[in-house]
Amino acid sequence: MCIGQSFENMTDDTVTPDGGLSEEEQRVIDQIEEKGIDFLRLQFTDILGTVKNVSVPATQAEKAFTEGIYFDGSSIDGFVRIQESDMRLKPDPETFAVLPWRTREEGGGAARLICDVMDTSTGEPFEGDPRGVLKSVLDRAEEMGFEVNAAPEPEFFLFEEDEDGRATTKTNDAGGYFDLAPKDLASDVRRDIIYGLEDMGFDIEASHHEVAQGQHEINFEYDDALSTADNVGTFRTVVRAIAAQHDLHATFMPKPIARINGSGMHTHISLSTEDGENAFHDEDDEFNLSETAKQFIAGILEHAPAIAAVTNPTVNSYKRLVPGYEAPVYVAWSDRNRSALIRKPAARIPAASRIEARFPDPSCNPYLAFAALITAGLDGIEQGLECDDPVRENIYEFDEQKREEYGITTLPSNLGEAIDEFESDEAVQEALGDHISEKFVEAKTAEYDEYRVEVSDWELDQYLETY
Repeated sequence: MCIGQSFENMTDDTVTPDGGLSEEEQRVIDQIEEKGIDFLRLQFTDILGTVKNVSVPATQAEKAFTEGIYFDGSSIDGFVRIQESDMRLKPDPETFAVLPWRTREEGGGAARLICDVMDTSTGEPFEGDPRGVLKSVLDRAEEMGFEVNAAPEPEFFLFEEDEDGRATTKTNDAGGYFDLAPKDLASDVRRDIIYGLEDMGFDIEASHHEVAQGQHEINFEYDDALSTADNVGTFRTVVRAIAAQHDLHATFMPKPIARINGSGMHTHISLSTEDGENAFHDEDDEFNLSETAKQFIAGILEHAPAIAAVTNPTVNSYKRLVPGYEAPVYVAWSDRNRSALIRKPAARIPAASRIEARFPDPSCNPYLAFAALITAGLDGIEQGLECDDPVRENIYEFDEQKREEYGITTLPSNLGEAIDEFESDEAVQEALGDHISEKFVEAKTAEYDEYRVEVSDWELDQYLETY
């Protein structure tokens, strides 16, 4: 179930001819009254992936649907200049969900609606809205006869807070992969997070302790790519909110602790045809993958260095992308091992045939990350790119000569290199559009430049007394 689809028999009704509410919007109004909602959080996502919101009294819901809610876009990094500041939020009624940690007894029941950002000067979708960017990419897929499904696996750490309520890097457990209590002290926290997610419409598949101490993973079911991108933003919000209730800090920072495994967001993708068939499945193929699937894989591998700037968008992302910590850095695919960038997971039924992109991390903007991955895959299909044979050996054990033999290259080793790759890849830039591409490069170049002039504790420990 996609978030907000808690109403039965959802339809695609549009606004009624007299300018009133659609049936879908009216259902939201009814839910607001029935559930005692006092405030609405109208959410949108900025270019860097941060969820923003404008809070309005629930009595403004009808106005939000019929007229939209205006806000100052110049106050949001990467949106517009001061002379172009008026933007309008258009709520998507399918995304209505009650916030489970807010009740009227605790100071006001609240719900959220995810919004599209509109340009008030043209009345058209704002070109700098990441959600709108993904919608455009999905429209392209639809024109090619495909619907895109996705299922991410965002990992996160739980850390204790200090006496001032600030985050530390002290984990609250000593657990490891799939450990149980007493080592996994966060099982109760994960349980409460799952309850919160289910209250907001998630279908949870599984949860478990991850490899590193304090590291966790909760998997939710696949959905269409737009709903899934919405879900990622909601997931991060719920995890942080419920963790805070336990006096813990949840972080999706890719590598918060040196020399242990970092957090990834392995992303499963499949295409379905107009008649609902899985376009990635071929029963007669050795790997049960269709030619379409292999071309899609080839497209991602072709554009992977540029995609990395979007799927791994922070300086810290590249502290995770190093050999030896189960993070994929080698541009190859496999049907069995996890050392490759792309993996074809085992599927019990044809409908479950998919690919898994293993390099994204949970600091990414999910709308832009999905847009880049999908665009690259579609480009592979349109160009009819050929997919190399899968690499079944452990690439981590290859030396440089053997990698060259297999034609295996690596992802960028730092954010600066990734930005350079992004700027030289027209297809990935086109996916994000001129506005976002320009603002994204501007922000990430500044971030990398600021990082380069910093002096770390490691450098001081290593050199201060030696030289």
